[in-house]
Amino acid sequence: MLDSGNFQPKREECLSAALQDSGKINLAASPSAGSDKPAQAAAMASSSKLKYLSLGVLVLQTTSLVLTMRYSRTLKEEGPQYLASSAVVSAEVLKIITCTVLVFKDNNYSLRGMKQLLKEQIVNKPLETLKLAVPAGIYTLQNNLLYVALSNLDAATYQVTYQLKILTTAIFSVTMLGRRLGCHQWLSLLLLMTGVALVQWPTTSGEESEEKILSSSSQFVGLMAVLTACVSSGFAGVYFEKILKETKQSVWLRNIQLGLFSFVFGFIGMMVYDIQRVRESGIFQGYNRITWTVVTLQALGGLVVAVVIKYADNILKGFAASLSIILSTLISYFLLKDFTPTGLFFIGAVLVIAATFIYGYKPGNSATVKV
Repeated sequence: MLDSGNFQPKREECLSAALQDSGKINLAASPSAGSDKPAQAAAMASSSKLKYLSLGVLVLQTTSLVLTMRYSRTLKEEGPQYLASSAVVSAEVLKIITCTVLVFKDNNYSLRGMKQLLKEQIVNKPLETLKLAVPAGIYTLQNNLLYVALSNLDAATYQVTYQLKILTTAIFSVTMLGRRLGCHQWLSLLLLMTGVALVQWPTTSGEESEEKILSSSSQFVGLMAVLTACVSSGFAGVYFEKILKETKQSVWLRNIQLGLFSFVFGFIGMMVYDIQRVRESGIFQGYNRITWTVVTLQALGGLVVAVVIKYADNILKGFAASLSIILSTLISYFLLKDFTPTGLFFIGAVLVIAATFIYGYKPGNSATVKV
């Protein structure tokens, strides 16, 4: 279930679009700009604090989820490894429960009011609800693919490569929403593709050992999983944005609708691909504290980001993505010890970080503050 941050596919970012629309204040054009300077200063100070708090939360959520997921998939313990499909289903259940509690709170803890709302918005509007089956199915596929990717790629390479979702989202925005991109955005997409290509550029020596060949094969599987996830993220995010423009519902209610479909699709996928292992050792085989941490971060992290993005502009989101890439690289190298950076990786990472900033830059908007 956002386009964190970076892991959480565009889902949470699209959900927060409705929150952002009503949160723009042009201080320069405000009629009280000259008469209420103390109030303006206090508002700007509060907005600044929220922005930097948002930056910290985005970096923490993005980095911690990727690293804990990578660690959980490479941790060698006795017994079977946990099923990625089971973790996806568990995260959806936890997300549905959390959103249901939040809807209950928004309805002043009235059970009758919540039942009536769910009936009116979900049961009585089957066609509107069914529209969400498409992005829910894609998000479920994507979440499973990211487990595959992080089982075969180190966190740093994954983080950089996954920024290609900016490219796929841009392409689908142009083709499906008729959106126009500026020259600086097309330039950033070119830099992005170049940077990712350099990061993925093979570094081979004269003779390759059998272990290195197997490693290359594993990296190819991880790369294909990331690329497929990027395409699905771009399409689902734009499709979901199109749906959000047609109807107005709360963030939590939308998540319940998506979660219900995602749970069904995820459960079916688990029964189809992992039925034998489920029969042998159960759905929660291999679960430990790290596994439950991953499930919790995946379920709740995206919901936190959905709210946080309300206060974070595109520049701060670029900072968050960049800091997350840097932190993931450092932790992968010094702690997880599963990554050895090369010169090409550094050049590619710098290009990707620069592309992220350039794409999100909006010239001429210095007087506008989002609160």
